[in-house]
Amino acid sequence: MAYLNIDSKKERTYDAIVIGSGISGGWSAKELCEKGLKTLVLERGRDVKHIKDYPTTNMYPWEFEHRNEIPYQIKKENPIVSRCYAFHEDAAHFFVKDAEHPYLQEKPFDWIRGYQVGGKSLLWARQTQRWSDFDFEGPARDGFAVDWPIRYADLKPWYDHVERFVGIAGNRDGLPELPDGEFLPTYPLNIVEKYFKTIIEKQFPERKVISARCAHISKVQPIHIEQGRGQCQNRTLCQRGCPFGGYFSSNASTLPWAAKTGNLTLRPDAVVHSILYDEQKERAIGVKVIDRNTKEEIDFYAKLIFVNAAALNTNLILLNSKSNRFPEGLGNDSGTLGKFVAFHNYSARIYAEYEGLLDYAVDGRNPAGGGYIPRFRNLHRQETDFLRGYAAGFSAWRSRKPDTSALGEELKEALLNPKWANWEVGSHMMGETIPKESNYVALSNQKDEWDMPLLKISVDYDDNDRKMQKDYLDTMEEMFTLAGFKNIRRDEHWQAPGLDIHEMGGVRMGKDPKTSVLNKWNQMHSVPNVFVTDGACMTSTSTQNPSLTYMAFSARAVDYAVSELKKGNI
Repeated sequence: MAYLNIDSKKERTYDAIVIGSGISGGWSAKELCEKGLKTLVLERGRDVKHIKDYPTTNMYPWEFEHRNEIPYQIKKENPIVSRCYAFHEDAAHFFVKDAEHPYLQEKPFDWIRGYQVGGKSLLWARQTQRWSDFDFEGPARDGFAVDWPIRYADLKPWYDHVERFVGIAGNRDGLPELPDGEFLPTYPLNIVEKYFKTIIEKQFPERKVISARCAHISKVQPIHIEQGRGQCQNRTLCQRGCPFGGYFSSNASTLPWAAKTGNLTLRPDAVVHSILYDEQKERAIGVKVIDRNTKEEIDFYAKLIFVNAAALNTNLILLNSKSNRFPEGLGNDSGTLGKFVAFHNYSARIYAEYEGLLDYAVDGRNPAGGGYIPRFRNLHRQETDFLRGYAAGFSAWRSRKPDTSALGEELKEALLNPKWANWEVGSHMMGETIPKESNYVALSNQKDEWDMPLLKISVDYDDNDRKMQKDYLDTMEEMFTLAGFKNIRRDEHWQAPGLDIHEMGGVRMGKDPKTSVLNKWNQMHSVPNVFVTDGACMTSTSTQNPSLTYMAFSARAVDYAVSELKKGNI
């Protein structure tokens, strides 16, 4: 019997374990497998295979029972997830339903999750911008959080590495606040977006309107052919899963690439309970898993563990990984685990109409979404009554609208022959929020069906966010007025934190083990064989969409970890 147990443990032992199969987990797995490590990827959700498990990807609108609308009863049962922009009939199967995975809200927080192989990489908005030193130096300069232990130069080669593989469409804009990357051809601005760019940049040279950068293959390169991916078809049906692999997801790209090495073992339906810690070795030795279907407990073992469960679930797992050495959660010597959580401030939008350029209309679809206005507030000096700043989206569109005022035959004719309306324009803000100790997640006393503590979330806006929102609305209204836009409408909607789907922090990086959990390599200060490279590792949030940075962190951390493993330091 002892022999059988030893044999069983051998079968459950790997060189490395990756917790989570989303954007960062897929990258961790790819890099580990490429470097020759037998790697186990644990995913709490069901398996989703590229193309095969995209049931709606080629459906026509009339093939959906409810014409892609979510029925009232389902919305009523799912008040949180139904607020997400992509939660429609064509993609609802990729989202966690509210009742199935509860959590506790001390303050309103819309936790949007995707529990399946690939995670939210099947659902993300695919916007990709690099960070700059304006972002990495922000906390130290402005006196909040702790200083980042790295700068842009540390991450630049890994941004390069990731972008070539992923496929990023964009322009080389030459902006120090938004570094250029390894780009495929951009998706150009339409004529009204270009008009707005010209007007604004002439009046305000420091404010730029550029083509949005996105993870879409606008022109196939050999590396994409090797992945089995094709050119983006501009369908903008991305949330269904792309059969062409035209946008980046773990399912289409990193996981199949890892599998080709022969070093990948993927285990779906594996709810991670905790990380196992050996107090004699002063190392993590493995991961405890609860089978999602049978509720069986299983332990897996490895010398190297990457935690990529998505920011708040990573916090949950680490807080639940308790031992005599770490009674408050794995690696929590600083007492900061679960604290200093932040997000992106999407609390305002603005809309208007433009009566010019009526000889033109839009042609086709732009998967990048139009334009992007990089942060321009408080870059070189503190010029406002709030810290940091915001970026903004900007897009213009024109549609045909029928005249419904007629009756009878005239109404029929009007409906069959709609006329072009004025151009419509819109913008949304994406503001940086300041990480604070009062914004935290913690374990509650309630348990879910896998005997895991429910996560308690206490995250909110503050006065800095309110001042930032007002500045965004005032500034954009000024810019819209300058451009001659009419019928300007401000929208202050104060959506709950979480609906931005950019939650970050709780396991932050830093120079000092007394005030942070991770070092400059995303490595736990006090548990050197555990690395965290998803959103939980973030010390601050910047204004950029964060996923590209998670991918670069993952590749960089794996390179360091494997090097240290070979040296015998891990």
